[in-house]
Amino acid sequence: MRPKILIVDDSVTTLLLEEMLLKKYTTFEVVKARNGQEAVKAALAEQPSLILMDVIMPKMDGFAACREMRRQEKLRNVPIILVTSRGEPQNVEEGFKSGCNDYLTKPIESQELMQLVNGYLGVEQQDAK
Repeated sequence: MRPKILIVDDSVTTLLLEEMLLKKYTTFEVVKARNGQEAVKAALAEQPSLILMDVIMPKMDGFAACREMRRQEKLRNVPIILVTSRGEPQNVEEGFKSGCNDYLTKPIESQELMQLVNGYLGVEQQDAK
């Protein structure tokens, strides 16, 4: 069974972009969720190796979802990278307080995203252009 990456965003465009990048540069299975509530459920059910999650989403934002995931024994050690347009210092600080491992601002730079993904998953870097 291939390891999984959970991508979470309410934007279909962002989900497709991240999925295309991941499928181009990794062999991991991609699982998707559209909001924080779906993300927590999917993470518990799918046991991903890594989570890429937006912050501003309906029903449960990324900060709350991150905190909830960190309360779950099964998810406590899964790396979470928040991928969001909210790059203000107070949001970055809130992200790390919520339990994320890293914080990446949109628009997504493919090279930067893949360096983070590969670093957390221990995969040798392939060039992302």
